[in-house]
Amino acid sequence: MAKRRNPEKRMKLSGHLRELRKRLFRSAFAIIAGTVAGWYLFQPVFDALQKPVIDVAKESGVNATINFNSVVSAFDLHFQIAFFIGLFLASPIWLYQIWAFVAPALQKREKRYTVVFLLTSTPIFLSGAYFGWWLFPGFIRSFLSFTPPGSANVINAAEYVLFTVRVLFVFGLAFVLPVILVLLNGVGAITGRTILKGWRLALFIIAVIGALATPVSDPISMFLLMIPLTALYFVSAGIALANDKRRVARNKTALEQTSVTDDYTPDETI
Repeated sequence: MAKRRNPEKRMKLSGHLRELRKRLFRSAFAIIAGTVAGWYLFQPVFDALQKPVIDVAKESGVNATINFNSVVSAFDLHFQIAFFIGLFLASPIWLYQIWAFVAPALQKREKRYTVVFLLTSTPIFLSGAYFGWWLFPGFIRSFLSFTPPGSANVINAAEYVLFTVRVLFVFGLAFVLPVILVLLNGVGAITGRTILKGWRLALFIIAVIGALATPVSDPISMFLLMIPLTALYFVSAGIALANDKRRVARNKTALEQTSVTDDYTPDETI
Protein backbone atom coordinates (compact mmCIF):
# COMPACT_ATOMS: atom_id res chain seq x y z
CA MET A 1 0.00 0.00 0.00
CA ALA A 2 1.39 3.42 -0.93
CA LYS A 3 2.08 5.81 1.89
CA ARG A 4 -0.15 8.85 2.14
CA ARG A 5 1.59 12.00 1.12
CA ASN A 6 1.70 14.90 3.57
CA PRO A 7 3.08 17.88 1.65
CA GLU A 8 1.91 20.36 4.33
CA LYS A 9 3.66 18.30 7.04
CA ARG A 10 0.62 18.30 9.29
CA MET A 11 1.12 16.81 12.72
CA LYS A 12 -1.22 14.09 13.94
CA LEU A 13 -3.35 14.56 17.05
CA SER A 14 -1.04 12.32 19.07
CA GLY A 15 1.89 14.52 18.00
CA HIS A 16 0.06 17.66 19.12
CA LEU A 17 -0.68 16.07 22.49
CA ARG A 18 2.97 15.08 22.96
CA GLU A 19 4.08 18.58 22.02
CA LEU A 20 1.55 20.12 24.41
CA ARG A 21 2.69 17.83 27.23
CA LYS A 22 6.32 18.81 26.61
CA ARG A 23 5.51 22.53 26.66
CA LEU A 24 3.39 22.20 29.80
CA PHE A 25 6.11 20.22 31.57
CA ARG A 26 8.76 22.82 30.77
CA SER A 27 6.47 25.66 31.84
CA ALA A 28 5.59 23.89 35.10
CA PHE A 29 9.25 23.18 35.85
CA ALA A 30 10.14 26.86 35.30
CA ILE A 31 7.28 28.02 37.54
CA ILE A 32 8.28 25.56 40.28
CA ALA A 33 11.90 26.78 40.10
CA GLY A 34 10.68 30.38 40.25
CA THR A 35 8.45 29.54 43.21
CA VAL A 36 11.45 28.11 45.09
CA ALA A 37 13.30 31.37 44.46
CA GLY A 38 10.20 33.32 45.45
CA TRP A 39 10.09 31.48 48.78
CA TYR A 40 13.34 33.20 49.77
CA LEU A 41 12.16 36.56 48.39
CA PHE A 42 9.00 36.53 50.50
CA GLN A 43 10.08 38.95 53.20
CA PRO A 44 11.17 41.90 51.03
CA VAL A 45 8.12 41.47 48.80
CA PHE A 46 5.74 41.28 51.77
CA ASP A 47 7.40 44.34 53.33
CA ALA A 48 6.74 46.25 50.09
CA LEU A 49 3.11 45.04 49.99
CA GLN A 50 2.30 46.07 53.56
CA LYS A 51 4.21 49.38 53.37
CA PRO A 52 1.21 51.35 51.98
CA VAL A 53 -0.93 50.23 54.93
CA ILE A 54 1.76 51.13 57.47
CA ASP A 55 2.49 54.52 55.88
CA VAL A 56 -1.16 55.52 55.49
CA ALA A 57 -1.95 54.38 59.05
CA LYS A 58 0.87 56.57 60.40
CA GLU A 59 -0.13 59.57 58.29
CA SER A 60 -3.85 59.46 59.05
CA GLY A 61 -3.63 58.14 62.60
CA VAL A 62 -5.88 55.17 61.80
CA ASN A 63 -5.29 51.98 63.76
CA ALA A 64 -4.78 49.56 60.86
CA THR A 65 -2.79 46.34 60.75
CA ILE A 66 -2.44 43.25 58.56
CA ASN A 67 -3.57 40.17 60.46
CA PHE A 68 -3.10 36.39 60.13
CA ASN A 69 -6.32 34.87 61.41
CA SER A 70 -5.20 31.23 61.82
CA VAL A 71 -2.17 29.14 62.66
CA VAL A 72 -1.53 28.09 59.06
CA SER A 73 -2.51 31.36 57.36
CA ALA A 74 1.05 32.72 57.52
CA PHE A 75 2.34 29.60 55.75
CA ASP A 76 -0.44 29.78 53.15
CA LEU A 77 0.34 33.42 52.43
CA HIS A 78 4.06 32.66 52.22
CA PHE A 79 3.35 30.01 49.59
CA GLN A 80 0.91 32.23 47.65
CA ILE A 81 3.37 35.11 47.39
CA ALA A 82 6.17 32.68 46.45
CA PHE A 83 3.95 31.27 43.68
CA PHE A 84 3.12 34.75 42.33
CA ILE A 85 6.83 35.62 42.32
CA GLY A 86 7.63 32.33 40.57
CA LEU A 87 4.93 32.97 37.97
CA PHE A 88 6.45 36.37 37.29
CA LEU A 89 10.07 35.18 37.19
CA ALA A 90 9.19 32.29 34.87
CA SER A 91 7.02 34.42 32.55
CA PRO A 92 9.65 34.62 29.76
CA ILE A 93 9.88 30.81 29.72
CA TRP A 94 6.18 29.94 29.77
CA LEU A 95 5.40 32.72 27.29
CA TYR A 96 8.00 31.25 24.96
CA GLN A 97 6.52 27.76 25.43
CA ILE A 98 3.11 29.10 24.38
CA TRP A 99 4.73 30.70 21.36
CA ALA A 100 6.66 27.55 20.46
CA PHE A 101 3.45 25.49 20.57
CA VAL A 102 1.40 27.92 18.46
CA ALA A 103 4.10 29.09 16.01
CA PRO A 104 4.06 26.05 13.65
CA ALA A 105 0.42 26.77 12.78
CA LEU A 106 1.08 30.43 11.94
CA GLN A 107 2.03 31.96 8.63
CA LYS A 108 5.18 34.05 8.25
CA ARG A 109 3.37 37.37 8.65
CA GLU A 110 1.39 36.11 11.65
CA LYS A 111 4.61 34.92 13.28
CA ARG A 112 6.19 38.34 12.82
CA TYR A 113 3.29 40.16 14.46
CA THR A 114 3.08 37.62 17.27
CA VAL A 115 6.77 38.11 18.09
CA VAL A 116 6.26 41.88 18.10
CA PHE A 117 3.26 41.43 20.40
CA LEU A 118 5.24 39.32 22.87
CA LEU A 119 8.16 41.75 22.89
CA THR A 120 5.99 44.84 23.38
CA SER A 121 3.20 43.54 25.59
CA THR A 122 5.48 42.46 28.44
CA PRO A 123 7.04 45.90 29.16
CA ILE A 124 3.69 47.59 28.59
CA PHE A 125 2.01 45.19 31.03
CA LEU A 126 4.72 45.89 33.61
CA SER A 127 4.30 49.63 33.04
CA GLY A 128 0.58 49.33 33.70
CA ALA A 129 1.18 47.27 36.84
CA TYR A 130 3.71 49.84 38.07
CA PHE A 131 1.20 52.62 37.39
CA GLY A 132 -1.34 50.71 39.48
CA TRP A 133 1.24 50.32 42.25
CA TRP A 134 1.86 54.08 42.12
CA LEU A 135 -1.87 54.72 42.66
CA PHE A 136 -2.26 51.94 45.23
CA PRO A 137 -1.50 54.03 48.36
CA GLY A 138 -4.36 56.32 47.33
CA PHE A 139 -6.70 53.32 47.27
CA ILE A 140 -5.58 52.28 50.75
CA ARG A 141 -5.97 55.82 52.04
CA SER A 142 -9.52 56.02 50.69
CA PHE A 143 -10.53 52.66 52.19
CA LEU A 144 -9.00 53.35 55.59
CA SER A 145 -10.71 56.74 55.75
CA PHE A 146 -14.01 54.90 56.34
CA THR A 147 -12.72 53.46 59.64
CA PRO A 148 -14.77 55.04 62.48
CA PRO A 149 -12.85 56.93 65.18
CA GLY A 150 -11.78 54.69 68.04
CA SER A 151 -12.01 51.56 65.92
CA ALA A 152 -9.27 49.33 64.52
CA ASN A 153 -9.09 48.12 60.93
CA VAL A 154 -7.80 44.55 61.06
CA ILE A 155 -6.99 43.50 57.50
CA ASN A 156 -6.91 39.84 56.54
CA ALA A 157 -3.46 39.19 55.06
CA ALA A 158 -4.54 36.72 52.35
CA GLU A 159 -7.42 38.92 51.19
CA TYR A 160 -5.15 41.96 51.12
CA VAL A 161 -2.50 40.25 48.99
CA LEU A 162 -5.09 38.89 46.53
CA PHE A 163 -6.67 42.34 46.30
CA THR A 164 -3.26 43.89 45.56
CA VAL A 165 -2.44 41.31 42.89
CA ARG A 166 -5.87 41.76 41.28
CA VAL A 167 -5.48 45.55 41.08
CA LEU A 168 -1.99 45.30 39.57
CA PHE A 169 -3.14 42.65 37.09
CA VAL A 170 -6.14 44.72 35.94
CA PHE A 171 -3.94 47.77 35.44
CA GLY A 172 -1.37 45.78 33.48
CA LEU A 173 -4.02 44.08 31.33
CA ALA A 174 -5.73 47.40 30.62
CA PHE A 175 -2.49 48.79 29.23
CA VAL A 176 -2.06 45.75 26.94
CA LEU A 177 -5.50 46.06 25.28
CA PRO A 178 -4.35 48.71 22.72
CA VAL A 179 -1.45 46.42 21.75
CA ILE A 180 -4.00 43.69 21.04
CA LEU A 181 -5.81 46.09 18.67
CA VAL A 182 -2.57 46.67 16.76
CA LEU A 183 -2.00 42.90 16.57
CA LEU A 184 -5.50 42.32 15.20
CA ASN A 185 -4.89 45.03 12.64
CA GLY A 186 -1.57 43.47 11.69
CA VAL A 187 -3.16 40.13 10.85
CA GLY A 188 -5.94 41.85 8.89
CA ALA A 189 -8.79 41.17 11.33
CA ILE A 190 -9.65 44.85 11.84
CA THR A 191 -8.84 48.11 10.06
CA GLY A 192 -7.52 51.32 11.56
CA ARG A 193 -10.58 53.20 10.34
CA THR A 194 -12.81 50.75 12.23
CA ILE A 195 -10.76 51.28 15.40
CA LEU A 196 -11.03 55.06 15.03
CA LYS A 197 -14.77 54.97 14.31
CA GLY A 198 -15.39 53.14 17.57
CA TRP A 199 -13.81 55.84 19.74
CA ARG A 200 -17.06 56.55 21.60
CA LEU A 201 -17.50 52.91 22.55
CA ALA A 202 -13.80 52.73 23.40
CA LEU A 203 -14.04 55.69 25.77
CA PHE A 204 -17.05 54.08 27.44
CA ILE A 205 -15.15 50.80 27.88
CA ILE A 206 -12.11 52.71 29.19
CA ALA A 207 -14.36 54.46 31.72
CA VAL A 208 -15.77 51.10 32.85
CA ILE A 209 -12.25 49.65 33.17
CA GLY A 210 -11.21 52.74 35.13
CA ALA A 211 -14.17 52.34 37.49
CA LEU A 212 -13.49 48.62 38.02
CA ALA A 213 -9.73 48.97 38.38
CA THR A 214 -9.96 51.84 40.87
CA PRO A 215 -12.26 50.50 43.60
CA VAL A 216 -12.41 53.77 45.50
CA SER A 217 -14.81 56.70 45.66
CA ASP A 218 -12.11 59.13 44.48
CA PRO A 219 -12.73 59.98 40.78
CA ILE A 220 -9.21 61.39 40.40
CA SER A 221 -7.70 57.88 40.42
CA MET A 222 -10.20 56.81 37.77
CA PHE A 223 -9.28 59.71 35.48
CA LEU A 224 -5.56 59.12 36.07
CA LEU A 225 -6.05 55.63 34.63
CA MET A 226 -8.30 56.82 31.79
CA ILE A 227 -5.77 59.37 30.50
CA PRO A 228 -2.97 56.92 29.54
CA LEU A 229 -5.50 54.33 28.30
CA THR A 230 -7.14 56.91 26.03
CA ALA A 231 -3.74 58.03 24.75
CA LEU A 232 -2.71 54.41 24.07
CA TYR A 233 -6.00 53.80 22.25
CA PHE A 234 -5.49 56.68 19.82
CA VAL A 235 -1.82 55.77 19.37
CA SER A 236 -2.88 52.23 18.44
CA ALA A 237 -5.45 53.66 16.00
CA GLY A 238 -2.72 55.81 14.40
CA ILE A 239 -0.38 52.82 14.07
CA ALA A 240 -3.22 50.77 12.54
CA LEU A 241 -4.03 53.53 10.01
CA ALA A 242 -0.36 53.77 9.00
CA ASN A 243 -0.20 49.99 8.67
CA ASP A 244 -3.32 50.02 6.47
CA LYS A 245 -1.72 52.60 4.17
CA ARG A 246 1.39 50.46 3.83
CA ARG A 247 -0.75 47.41 3.11
CA VAL A 248 -2.75 49.24 0.40
CA ALA A 249 0.44 50.54 -1.22
CA ARG A 250 2.01 47.07 -1.13
CA ASN A 251 -1.09 45.45 -2.65
CA LYS A 252 -1.26 48.14 -5.34
CA THR A 253 2.39 47.56 -6.29
CA ALA A 254 1.86 43.80 -6.41
CA LEU A 255 -1.26 44.28 -8.58
CA GLU A 256 0.60 46.53 -11.01
CA GLN A 257 3.43 44.03 -11.30
CA THR A 258 0.93 41.25 -11.95
CA SER A 259 -0.83 43.38 -14.59
CA VAL A 260 2.45 44.09 -16.38
CA THR A 261 3.29 40.38 -16.38
CA ASP A 262 -0.12 39.46 -17.78
CA ASP A 263 0.06 42.10 -20.54
CA TYR A 264 3.48 40.96 -21.69
CA THR A 265 3.45 38.70 -24.77
CA PRO A 266 6.72 37.37 -26.14
CA ASP A 267 7.57 38.07 -29.76
CA GLU A 268 6.80 35.23 -32.09
CA THR A 269 9.86 33.76 -33.68
CA ILE A 270 9.77 32.59 -37.27
